[in-house]
Amino acid sequence: MNGTDEMIDVKDISRVLVANRGEIARRVFATCRRAGIGTVAVFSDADADAPHVKEADSAVRLPGNTPGETYLQSDKLIAAAKASGADAIHPGYGFLSENAEFARAVIDAGLTWIGPPVKAIELMGSKVESKKMMDAAGVPVLNKLDPDTVTEGELPVLIKASAGGGGRGMRVVRSLPELPGAIEAARSEAGSAFGDPTVFCERYLETGRHIEVQVMADQHGTVWAVGERECSIQRRHQKVVEEAPSPLVERLKSEGMRDRLFEAAQLAAKAIDYVGAGTIEFLADETGHFYFLEMNTRLQVEHPVTECTTGLDLVQLQLDVAAGAVLDAEPPAMRGHSIEVRLYAEDPAQDWQPQSGTVHHLDVPGLRREFEVLTELGVRLDSGVVDGSVVSVFYDPMLAKVISFAPTRRQAAQVLASALAGMQLHGLVTNRDLLVNILRHPAFLAGDTDTAFFTTHGLDVLSAPITSEDAVGWAAAAAALADSENTRADATVQRRIPSGWRNLPAQHQRRVYTTPQGDHEVKYRFTRNGLSVEGHDELTLVAAAPHEVIFEINGVRRRFSVARYGAMRCIDSPLGHATFTAAPRFVDPSAEVAAGSLLAPMPGSVIRLAAAVGDRLTAGQPILWLEAMKMEHTISAPTDGILTELPVQAGQQVDVGTVLAVVGDEDNAESIQETSGEEGQK
Repeated sequence: MNGTDEMIDVKDISRVLVANRGEIARRVFATCRRAGIGTVAVFSDADADAPHVKEADSAVRLPGNTPGETYLQSDKLIAAAKASGADAIHPGYGFLSENAEFARAVIDAGLTWIGPPVKAIELMGSKVESKKMMDAAGVPVLNKLDPDTVTEGELPVLIKASAGGGGRGMRVVRSLPELPGAIEAARSEAGSAFGDPTVFCERYLETGRHIEVQVMADQHGTVWAVGERECSIQRRHQKVVEEAPSPLVERLKSEGMRDRLFEAAQLAAKAIDYVGAGTIEFLADETGHFYFLEMNTRLQVEHPVTECTTGLDLVQLQLDVAAGAVLDAEPPAMRGHSIEVRLYAEDPAQDWQPQSGTVHHLDVPGLRREFEVLTELGVRLDSGVVDGSVVSVFYDPMLAKVISFAPTRRQAAQVLASALAGMQLHGLVTNRDLLVNILRHPAFLAGDTDTAFFTTHGLDVLSAPITSEDAVGWAAAAAALADSENTRADATVQRRIPSGWRNLPAQHQRRVYTTPQGDHEVKYRFTRNGLSVEGHDELTLVAAAPHEVIFEINGVRRRFSVARYGAMRCIDSPLGHATFTAAPRFVDPSAEVAAGSLLAPMPGSVIRLAAAVGDRLTAGQPILWLEAMKMEHTISAPTDGILTELPVQAGQQVDVGTVLAVVGDEDNAESIQETSGEEGQK
């Protein structure tokens, strides 16, 4: 900060309420603690035991579970600030962070708003009006389209929510008949996520580079272009991998692309008298031409990569600027390279299906910092969960951001991929393998990334397991031996003798472990010559304990750590990771479901139906839509067939595992139609 701070009116901020949850609340609290500033958390009933609640100096309950009942209620948030003695509110990102009415209410309540001026939020809050303003200011833009007058020649188009981001309320439309339904779905999703169903259209570029510039402006006219980030690898228009600096801008820096980007970003910020942290987002092509997309009038999810390449604490700067401090004339120069990945509880191989449940254990090898700027090669973790945290169905399923910093981009990718591959992550299906595959992909390492990365290189390839089939088999054998040792831990006699040991050859012991990909049957026995595992002559047992098994595999010693949570078995080794469910000896008949049943992948609400019993379906045809984790999820027919059962209706709440529909084969068509006809005659 400028050395003349003492010459201006800088007010004190003593206690900050973060009007948010999870990772971003913990991130702001970390800076506040370092600065000696008190902290206040707010929490929904679903978040009562969340880490951000426990870490704050004090916390205020917001009754309810959904965002609409809690984190989107501005009057409750301001009342919480007053009750707790907070004198400032930090909005984080998402929820009300870009809501001008909330910012105005905070200021009117006599509290310090740690964000931009209300007018700036209003001007940039409408993506439609903001583009008009940027166009008038000389910033390159993509023209807005009227959804009612879109022509075939203008396809494909992108429908976007006017009031928010993060991929919610976005739809790509490639044919005119799809447009009305896509607009309706986008409006519904935008209204649920942001409280504003307004959407608009613009021309959709199938490929491009998503480049953004971090700006920081004080109340005295100084505007920094802190550095650029590239966030081209996205799923459903939501960023997955972010890095600074941009590989594209680095390649074209001799042609002045960085200078032009910074100039455009500063021009945009000055045009609206911006103050605080903000991000100007552009879509660029390979030649260096770029177009204004939007301005995010808040801190970005991906801000850590800018922090690590500049040495700045952007949250601290937000606090300083809100208090009235003066920025130096220029920001620090960028150095090194930083990459961030978003670790989600989701299954990319199953259409990005979000997951909910308990995170039993999360440990990142080589971790240097949590919520702090990295100044040397290593890994940083910004996480919203700790061991035992429950991922709720009410909010976004992001578990953590894992960030690397290194002198070069290739080193940053290598360090991050290694940390992710070696991470102990127990309890939920995640996108971890996808992230590792991206970071190790030749195209990524070459800097050849764009918004069509998943389409170009194949989601099936990128989401493939990083653990080989052989390693999974060895992990299953380790689980079996560890379980055997765990069973023997309470033995009162012959504790030193291996389970199932016989002086003469005897029947194999057998354990079965299930995975979504299939069952793993382990048959083993102990003989005079040691362990014998059927189908694995390469294995020699070195040692076995309830939580660790050591094998010699083809002459190389390998350690497998084993963790158990009920029937779940989580196996980690340098060869990879595997998660199994120990199969019960006897199956409960009541747990069986009819063939062709489609089960709810998570708790949620059925928002609308697209088919009726007796309908002939084709593979991929939508049957119904389920709303969960602030997103709509399509439940589609897995194969051609007949809809034989539809036991749910619109508006119904369902639990995970609930039968939503049953799709039978074509042979059932006649009997279903006859039954329907008989019912109609009654």
